Formats: sequence, structure tokens, C-alpha cells
Amino acid sequence: MVEAWLVELMTAYNRDSRSQRDGYLAQLHMPGEVFQSLVWWGLQSLPDEILVGMDVNPEQPHRQDVEAYFEGDEVHERLFQGQGYVVKEARIVNRGDSYSVHHLPEDWTDDMFSADRGSRAGRFTHWLHTHPNAPAIPSGADADAAQETPGIDMILGLRFTPEGPLPWFDDVEGTRRKLSVEVEAKPRKRSFFARHALPILGRAPTGHAIHEIQLIGFHKSGVGVNIVFVDEEGYPFGWDRQTAQLVA
Repeated sequence: MVEAWLVELMTAYNRDSRSQRDGYLAQLHMPGEVFQSLVWWGLQSLPDEILVGMDVNPEQPHRQDVEAYFEGDEVHERLFQGQGYVVKEARIVNRGDSYSVHHLPEDWTDDMFSADRGSRAGRFTHWLHTHPNAPAIPSGADADAAQETPGIDMILGLRFTPEGPLPWFDDVEGTRRKLSVEVEAKPRKRSFFARHALPILGRAPTGHAIHEIQLIGFHKSGVGVNIVFVDEEGYPFGWDRQTAQLVA
């Protein structure tokens, strides 16, 4: 069961994916339950980043009406492996600092092929790693690791409190995609802390208050991939089945 506040965020993100569709050559459909697990895992693994491998369901292609609804003016139908199929499985395969998390631990590789396969010597199609209290913008290491990905790479940026040893790091340039909704401002006392209080989108099982979620997807060629959040039947969150479009 996906948290109601996260459903609201995914619905808003889908509207953004629709409005920005002309800027993407391809799309990836991700179930809400899988995404919720990614957010929880990212917070449960603090202060480390995590690397998650994902596979698609070969028996669940994108719904054609949904695919067409999110298509832009230019489409590349064979951009990456697993294109056109809904994500099915996600599994944490490594955790560590920003330098080591891209590489798989030795028990995920074998002596015969590890040298040829590179750091992403795994069976998964897509990969995602987290940026705790940092924007979801690719670094040089992210771009290098993506060269070994048959599908696409994704970055999940999470802003949360309590911060612990990871204060919010924002000094990065790049395009950002936020999961955001308007949060009603509550009357606060006139104090320094009140003026700098952040809106709370929701709370994780870990007790963290979540202030911001960012997510991007990109192919090793450098082009962005549009992400659409779907339910168990493959319909986008916020979809009206009668009108076959997102509710305004």
C-alpha cells in the first residue's frame, strides 16, 4: 500500500512528465510500490548511498494509450534494453560512499567475466543510486558508471531531517526534477528557526521528515529518460480512465 502523500507527489510528477514530454526521447514506467521501497531503503541505509538493481516485467508492456500520451515529438524506440516494459523488481546490491557505491561487491561478480563486465557486472537492466541530502544531478562518476548500464540509470535525491552527518548540499548545477506539491503554510512564531523551517511532504518509517524528493533518469548517451509512475495495472497515478488523460 503506497502512502497517500507519496501518491499525491507521484501524481504531480506525472503531470510534469506530461508537460515536459517533448524534451525526452523515451520513457520508463515505474510502479508506485517499487518507488516507495526505493525511498524507504534510501533512508534506512543512511549515512550511506545505495545502489539498486532493477529488472522489467517481460509480461507487462507499457499500456499503448499511456505510452502515446507521454510521447514527445521525437521518439527513439530502441534506445535501451527493456524499453517499453514496466519495472517489476528492485533489489539493493551495494551501499557505501559516493566513490564506492557504483561498484558491485565481489560476491556479485565472477572471476571469468568480471573484468569484461566492468563495475556494473550484474544481471539487472536498470540501476538507481541515492543522493542523501543532495540533488539528483549526475556526477562524473555517475556518468562513467552509466556506460556499463544496458538500460538506464536513475538518481534519487532525498532531503530530510534530522540530517545527522549529512547536511543539505546544494552547490551543484544541473536540471532537476522534483516530486512536489503545494504545501499549505501553517502560522509559525516569528523566530529564526521558524523562518527557516522546511515544508514536510511526509514521514518515513525511520522517523525522518521528508522535505524534498528528486528523481531523474538518463541513458548512457547523455539523453534524459522520462519517468512515469504507474499503479499495479499500469495506469499512471492521476489517470482518468474515462477521458484517458491525467486529471488537471
